[in-house]
Amino acid sequence: MLSLDLDFLRLSYRPDLQLLFLRWTRPVSTAEHQQGYTAALHLARSAGAGQWLIDLRSRGLASAEDFAWVLTDFRTRMGAALPHVSRRIAYLVTPYHSELIRERLALLEPTYPVAVQQGAAIQVFTEEQPAQQWLHMGGA
Repeated sequence: MLSLDLDFLRLSYRPDLQLLFLRWTRPVSTAEHQQGYTAALHLARSAGAGQWLIDLRSRGLASAEDFAWVLTDFRTRMGAALPHVSRRIAYLVTPYHSELIRERLALLEPTYPVAVQQGAAIQVFTEEQPAQQWLHMGGA
């Protein structure tokens, strides 16, 4: 198992599940947010991991600007870094945050070019098992 622990994020790749787990441990600044995603991408590249489960339950949601950065800049980088694998991001959130992140995604996603959207498929979940099932469908 590959892993990396930062002050604000625990990263681990489970080869038995073929999943990269990002478990945020506290709220973060924009710089930490981008640092965490960049560290995850480096780990994913070394493992060939395109299926990501991102647990936001301890951290809460990113700002609208930081979320837009993930949907555009980061997702484009992810597609370029992992061109030969299926790429899916499952966000695991509290029920309280579920509606807000779904609204943000529904509002922003149609405004991006198809090339950006193809960087990674994104879905939101409030339970880990359905998230893992959806991720495995993308890796098949």
